[in-house]
Amino acid sequence: MCRTSLVLLCVVCLVVLGAVMITRGVSAQNASSSIYFPYPTGIIPSDLVPEIQRVNREASLIEAEGIAQWNALPKNSGTALRQVQLLGKIELFDKNLSVNKNQACSFCHMPYAGFSGPIPSVNLGPVAYPGSSHFRFGKRKPQSYTYSPFYPVLQFNTAQANFYGGNFWDLRATGFLLQSPDAEQAQDPVRDSQEMGSPDSACIVRRLSQSAYRKVFETVWGPQAFVINWPSNVDQICATPAGAAVLGGNPTPVNLTPVDRGRSNATFDQYALAITAYEGSPDVSAFSSKFDAFLAGKYTMTADEMAGYNLFRGKGNCNSCHLDGRSTTLTPSQSDDGNAADVAPKFTDTTSANLGLPKNPVDPFYFETTPDSFGFTPNPAGFAFTDLGVGLFLRNLSGTTPNSDWTPLAPAFDGFMQVSTARNVDMRPKCPNGKTFPKAYMHNGYLKSLKEVVHFYNTRDVFPFDVTSGNCPAGTKEKVNCWPTPEVPQTKDMTIGKLGLTPTEEAQVVTFLKTLTDGFTTPYPDSNTFTGSCP
Repeated sequence: MCRTSLVLLCVVCLVVLGAVMITRGVSAQNASSSIYFPYPTGIIPSDLVPEIQRVNREASLIEAEGIAQWNALPKNSGTALRQVQLLGKIELFDKNLSVNKNQACSFCHMPYAGFSGPIPSVNLGPVAYPGSSHFRFGKRKPQSYTYSPFYPVLQFNTAQANFYGGNFWDLRATGFLLQSPDAEQAQDPVRDSQEMGSPDSACIVRRLSQSAYRKVFETVWGPQAFVINWPSNVDQICATPAGAAVLGGNPTPVNLTPVDRGRSNATFDQYALAITAYEGSPDVSAFSSKFDAFLAGKYTMTADEMAGYNLFRGKGNCNSCHLDGRSTTLTPSQSDDGNAADVAPKFTDTTSANLGLPKNPVDPFYFETTPDSFGFTPNPAGFAFTDLGVGLFLRNLSGTTPNSDWTPLAPAFDGFMQVSTARNVDMRPKCPNGKTFPKAYMHNGYLKSLKEVVHFYNTRDVFPFDVTSGNCPAGTKEKVNCWPTPEVPQTKDMTIGKLGLTPTEEAQVVTFLKTLTDGFTTPYPDSNTFTGSCP
């Protein structure tokens, strides 16, 4: 069935399913005030509510573990760094920081999935994850936390005519203020209307001041962190999801004096700095893969792993963006003898690119065209919305203001998305039923396996698509011998798409990518916390 027909068939709204979800465990508060379900049949997985509950239970266990780890530390200057890291861990797994106190940052980023999406049915289907206000969905696949602190502050290199650094798929976490894109990234989901949904950064500070680990925060940052005169209606405001009509578009609805607003902003920055300390620690960015052992001369790659590595660096052209820091072709017994320029490569050049991906027609964002009970319409444009990525950010259409000198550059960066690290692309838990935990790839999750990823890079421009509809012509199979038209064709990266890899060579590249999974030299923290099953 062609993609257009699939979309046309999915036109009947499942109000009944929304009611079923209420009976299956949505809180009374959400059931009465914020159930939002404009989605047609087949878009939202039937197991969504129990899976939300499962991930929340797992997150709560890891939060409690973080608090216990912090309490077990000797409180002296020699543990100051670890104290900050563990505070960041506790914050990331605290669901009380969301508007409805029902979703942690880590809900979309669990450790056993390489700090990316933890729900199999969502990864196989809609890809974007539901937010605290049920059931608003975001528009992109959750990125991994791993190695995200290593992206530098966003800059435009005039010689290369390219942007370097920043965070998020569209680079909008510039790092200008905190000099850390990763820290500024941590400040966005908590306020995003589609994610954790707080209407004001002051609400995060308010919830931190009420948390079970308030003393932990004050020990790290000082008792002044919460010396704020809160207005009497602060908790009412902070229980109202971002985008609600009652807020009138006010980005700071909590009425604080300039002094208290300054204190709140400073504490919100400290919250974010603790998170990036955790994400840059060995708990998350571990450098403990087979590949790291290989570089240290402590692991010999198999023939297929080495063949895949040399294809990655050569014919496959992967290394042109996912830099590995090597300079010569290696054999299985070689590890550069310590002469490599980078002994801990990040497998990204920190730029962005438009890979020419098709739209993902089952992204729930396309169906969010009607207002919810708070008068908020997430996506008035519906299927007419085109995700321009970095171009969207540069036009100031994603809610942030970049350097105004960059705005004229927007058309050249339409469709560009961040070059994510190739590290941990295959990290996944072992399923108790023996099946494989599914993951999704790229900004819209259109590709569902590393095999599909490599095949897309290799054959995107080899097979034809119907020029009228943009879909696969009769007699072809999507993702096998046909790729639909790109969502943003005008800036498509032409260094990929027709690489000439054989099926064996594609498989060897996949084999190499699996050597980048952390946990080989030392156990990966919290990688055993998955309690679900796999389809």
